[in-house]
This record gives sequence, structure tokens and C-alpha cells, in this order.
Amino acid sequence: MRPDGESGTPPEQGGGARGTEVKVTTYRAGNVPGVSYRGGVPHSPREDEEGPEPAPAAPRGTSVMPAAAEPAYPAAQPAGGEPPTPAPPATRRRPGDEPPDRPKKRRSGFGRFLRWFLAILLVIAIALGVLVWWVWSRIEKVDAIPEDHGSATSDGRVFLLVGSDSREDLSEEEQSELGTGSVEGQRTDTIMLLHVPGGGARNALVSIPRDSVVDIPGQGENRINAAFAFGGAPLLVETIEAKTGVAIDDYVQIGFGGFAEIVDALGGVEMCLDEAVQDEQAHIDLPAGCQELNGADALGYARARHFDPRSDLGRVERQRELISAISDKAMSAGTLLNPLELARTALAGGDALVLDEDTGPLDMFAFVRGIGSVSGGSGDTLTVPLGDVGNTVTWDEEAAGQLWTALQDGTDIPSELLEEEQ
Repeated sequence: MRPDGESGTPPEQGGGARGTEVKVTTYRAGNVPGVSYRGGVPHSPREDEEGPEPAPAAPRGTSVMPAAAEPAYPAAQPAGGEPPTPAPPATRRRPGDEPPDRPKKRRSGFGRFLRWFLAILLVIAIALGVLVWWVWSRIEKVDAIPEDHGSATSDGRVFLLVGSDSREDLSEEEQSELGTGSVEGQRTDTIMLLHVPGGGARNALVSIPRDSVVDIPGQGENRINAAFAFGGAPLLVETIEAKTGVAIDDYVQIGFGGFAEIVDALGGVEMCLDEAVQDEQAHIDLPAGCQELNGADALGYARARHFDPRSDLGRVERQRELISAISDKAMSAGTLLNPLELARTALAGGDALVLDEDTGPLDMFAFVRGIGSVSGGSGDTLTVPLGDVGNTVTWDEEAAGQLWTALQDGTDIPSELLEEEQ
């Protein structure tokens, strides 16, 4: 450019005379801030032309990076016309760097509940195991069941339940309170067979009157409860197997005091009496109607026979009713789900029972369930069919034979025997 401001054309482009040529610099990319452009070519504006606005000053202490230069050739765009999304810069993790923090997963409320529930079940299982072990260690064991049953057989399991009238474990005060007197020795006020068949037949609870006259091995003919007085549980089991031909698998014995303790531990049992019961020798005076019996009253009700014209036959029926009521209460949700009630009942049972040395906890569970099924109506109850009835009783050999065959074969009790019982 000339000093006087006039411009000229370079000679190579057909300009004027020497000294009037103008040198033009072409910028291929970008715009330089502060330079005026015309037709894409930078030039010096005249005084009447406005120059480009100066770039705003950056705040003090702040560095401004120059604008990136536009590429000489535009980048290819996708078919839709939208510019591509730039990929985020890749970050490389050097060895030894800690992994980036990840958001923690929130634990669901159901998962926490399930863990707590399983923990509680575990604690309950351990507590029950300790309770069973402790109770089982308190139970007295006897060798009641013979290894060789001879010709006696049975299907499923047959339990012999015996109620002993022994007063040996009762103090004078307890004898007076329960009205048992102070008779020495021991006999059996209650003799029952609980049959739990293995083939799906109905359970059966069979009462054997204690005044039944039978042949006692080595002792001759006598009342069946004398077998217990002569030789205890082993001789009683041997006598019943020889008379019935039914093999006995387990032995369960309970005494006067233990019976009353179990009833009191359960908080009493409900009985519904059709008539009032008054028996001075049993120390009971009970009104008619449904009522809760405590341990002493329940024991008196099970032993009373002098008020009943049927004597021992009426007593065995009341004993079955009481056994069923006790089983219902022991297996109820109020007992099983209440730790205090369950522990109190279990401990009372541990102190009251005498079992065969081969009878285990699972066998006792089957016993209680069997009694419960009978009391719930899914089993049968009856007394051995009788012949002559007086101070002593004999069995109807033909009808009793049908009963024993059913226990041997694991079949239901013949209906005619149940109809006679009603």
C-alpha cells in the first residue's frame, strides 16, 4: 500500500505502473481478531468505515484460549443431518490407582426381614433342642419292652400307657391334697393301648379294665393290674402280649403326682360333665356343666368310681376323655407357640413320665399326635369287649379276638365293636 492511501494492482495481475502495486495476503482458515475483512480478504478500513468490534476483555486473572480454527475441509456428517456426538475422552487408570467410587446398592426391606426371620428361627430351634435335651435327661427309663416278642405281632406302633397309683414320690401333704391315701406298693389304675397303624388305618385307643382276670406268667390267674405289682412294667408287658397276641413297641407310665402336675402346668383342662360328680374317697365335688379342672380335681375325676354304678367301666371312659383333653391342650397353638407354657409343660412331663429305655423323642411325638388324632375324631376309642362283669371282669374271647386281629394286621377296628361301645 502506498503512503498516500491509493491502491494499485500488482504487475503480474495487470496492475498499473511500478510503485503502485499492493501486496495481498490471503488467510486460508479462521478470522484474526481485530482485522477487517471484505469478501474474505483482510484490508485496512477507511476512516468512514467502522472497524470490527474489539473482543471483550477477559476477567482479571482468567486466561482465554483462542477460538479453535475451523478445519479447511468440513467433517462428514451423518445422513440425518445432525452433527455427530463427540465421544468422551478415554481415561486410563495407571497401576496402583484406586478404582472409582461406585454407588452402594440399597438393601431391600424384604431381604433384611428374611435375614432377621431366619435368625429368629435359628434361635428358636437351638432353644427347643436344649429344652428337649434337658427334659429328656430328667425322664426315668426302665427296661420294659422285651427283645423277643415270641408269637406276638403288630402293624405300625403300639404304645402301652399305664397310670400308676404309687404314692412313693408323694409327701404326706401331697397325699392329703390329692386324696390318694398312703397305700404302699404300686398298682395300675389305668391300662390303655394306643395303636398307630402303619398303613393308613384309623388310630385306636383301647382301655383294658384293671379288674380283668388274666393269666400272669409265673403268678397264675389274677387281676391284670397285679402283674404290675408283682413284676413292674416288664411283667405287665409280658402278660398283655401273652393274652392278646399283640406286640407292644413302647411303654409310657405316669404317676398320680405327675398327672396333676401336667394338668396344672397346662393351666387346667376343660371337661363337660352331664351330671354332678361327688366322691368323698376321690376328694371331688364337681357341678354339672363345662368347667376347668385343676390338677387335683382332674386326678380325682380320673380315679373316682364309687359314685358311678358302672364302677371301673365308667372310670376307664372318663380316663380316655381326660387323656384326650390333656393332649388337645398340650398340642394347641397357645401351648406350642408360648415359650413359657411349652417349657413349663415339658418340664412337668419330664418329671412325671417313665419310659422304656428305647423310646425316643420322636416316638413320644408320635404318641402325643396319636392321642390327639383320637380326641379330634379321626380315631376310635373303645374298651375291650367284656363277658362276665362283677367285682372282676372277663373278656368276650370272640369279640376281643377281632379287636386284637385288627391291631396285629393294622386294619380299622370292626364297626360292630364300636357300635357296641356306644
